[in-house]
Amino acid sequence: MSGKRIMDIEVLRAIAVLGVLFHHLQGSLFTDAVPLLTQIHAWAQPWWGVDLFFAISGFVIARSLIPALQDCASRQELWQQTRNFWLRRAFRLLPSAWLWLALMLLACLFVNRSGAFGTLSANLQATLAGVFQYANFRFADSFFRYEYGSSFVYWSLALEEQFYLLFPLLIVLCRKHLVWVLLALVAVQVFTMRTPLLMVVRTDALALGVLLAMWSGQPGYQRWRPEVLSRPWLGIGALILIAALLSFMATDRFTFAWYRIGSIAVLSAVLVWIASYDRNYLMPAGALQRLLGWIGSRSYGIYLIHIPVYQLVRELIFRLQSAGLPSPAGHPVLTLLIAFGLIVLLSELNYRLVEMPMRNRGAAMLQRLGTARSAAPASGATSC
Repeated sequence: MSGKRIMDIEVLRAIAVLGVLFHHLQGSLFTDAVPLLTQIHAWAQPWWGVDLFFAISGFVIARSLIPALQDCASRQELWQQTRNFWLRRAFRLLPSAWLWLALMLLACLFVNRSGAFGTLSANLQATLAGVFQYANFRFADSFFRYEYGSSFVYWSLALEEQFYLLFPLLIVLCRKHLVWVLLALVAVQVFTMRTPLLMVVRTDALALGVLLAMWSGQPGYQRWRPEVLSRPWLGIGALILIAALLSFMATDRFTFAWYRIGSIAVLSAVLVWIASYDRNYLMPAGALQRLLGWIGSRSYGIYLIHIPVYQLVRELIFRLQSAGLPSPAGHPVLTLLIAFGLIVLLSELNYRLVEMPMRNRGAAMLQRLGTARSAAPASGATSC
């Protein structure tokens, strides 16, 4: 399967991260209720962006990893492919994640006159949870019980990284039965009431993304191509309609709450399915697609950065008010512009100075490992 960048997937990443940014405005950026946000949240909640991320991750990872592992002819080759996958993921995700954990901890110590970054004790424990990949379990335990810390969004990163660790092993162990195992995993979660613990180990969207990737390698996949969405505005209309439905389902007005998360996972997978054909069904080529593509390519950094930026802006407002200077307090639009401007700047710097250099370093390491392996037999033959 191709590892080519799919623009519709980047568009979905952008929509997912923008939804999360909007969801966290109330409480993380604005501590006092903003009437317009309150009215919007009553009818539309965009936290489903996290589940969309899960479905995208399952699809993108599986479409390259499953064929790579299935083509292995020996246990040694299987181990090498698995190790290479883990190394790529580590170089892709951990440097940025650990950098922003450290910066949040430093902010809690030195830029926290207002208390916006929370207590040192909570942030120390949250940092440990983020580094050692159990943030989702700490998040479930803290739910409405105690302060988590500034890095609470790391719960979803921990879940994804647990998936990255275990998924190759699942492929090897289940082999031809992988489809049935994943279907069972989805079915059990769809019909189970989600406790706080089950909310932070929700793997139904991830499993659906994997199933979609497996299906995309079958001949029948192309027969189901939604060609009707290539007509002007129908693709964008479908995207807006599904996003609106997901936003409504995420509110308390959705009466079938028992099935909420499972239903959101299924609709997220539908969006990824439409995007997977790489036909620009959801967003035609143009300026808007390029803008969303930029946001999508920086979505990981944006996700990590937006909470500390929201808290930093609150700290700035507090200090300006304490000094009797003009501040954006009372001007939500100005506050938003400052916060979003910082997010754009810092995510671009993170992408250029951390994400891409570390990806390239990981790729270079894998290339050296591959060269060393290919050179070993030749060296041995010479010595004989």
